[in-house]
Amino acid sequence: MSNPVLVCALRRINAFKVLADALKRLTQCREKLSRSGSFLQTVMALTPEVTFRQAVLFFTEMDFVTGKTLLFVVLPPFLGGLWVSLVCFVTGAQILCTVLLIKPGAWSRSLAKILRKLVLEKFSVVGMKHINLEPDVALGLLSSEVKQDPAVLEAHCTYLTSGTALVLCLQRPNAVKKLVDLLGPEDPKLARALDPFFWRAQYGISVVQNGFYGSKSYQIAVRDMKLFFPEGLCCAECQTLEEEEV
Repeated sequence: MSNPVLVCALRRINAFKVLADALKRLTQCREKLSRSGSFLQTVMALTPEVTFRQAVLFFTEMDFVTGKTLLFVVLPPFLGGLWVSLVCFVTGAQILCTVLLIKPGAWSRSLAKILRKLVLEKFSVVGMKHINLEPDVALGLLSSEVKQDPAVLEAHCTYLTSGTALVLCLQRPNAVKKLVDLLGPEDPKLARALDPFFWRAQYGISVVQNGFYGSKSYQIAVRDMKLFFPEGLCCAECQTLEEEEV
């Protein structure tokens, strides 16, 4: 890019909607800016997980202002003479929750090792239960690709409902992406080829019996928490479900 850009990390309640609405209101200035030769262009992340991935490209942990500190971000006058001030509270990476389902057979064989891995990766367990999945719940955990093949779909559903699964709600900064990265590809054979330390590479047997299900996005994690832990979580500091209800 020939011109400099300003990258901002912002935080507030309902941040994505509020910022999107604010950017829409700036459209009334665009005609004036285009006549002046400088067109204000903006790009914003749409989810917390994308936000984190993009933030680590531009900022280090030391760049974030921790605690309840006001941050004033000013877009300088090279943007068509327009001065815009944004005020927000900024902290480090947000503590999130995600859901890990250890599939039938895998948890009974390797639970101690799996829990040890969770501790080493700085996850806190804030919810745990044994569950026998109903067919409709098992179906909801499967990807659209699996659902396209009736035979594969039946194999997955049959396995998921064949015994008791262990469901964990896990908490740590950037929990969703971290868990997805640790699990690796859903095919254990592919996982072993890419990195033998992927969890599915170590505990998976086949594409169907691959050991784990993990929430793939923040929105899916919230859905999974509401599904498996409607009674709530055992950590007073976890506010994810409360914030989603608001």
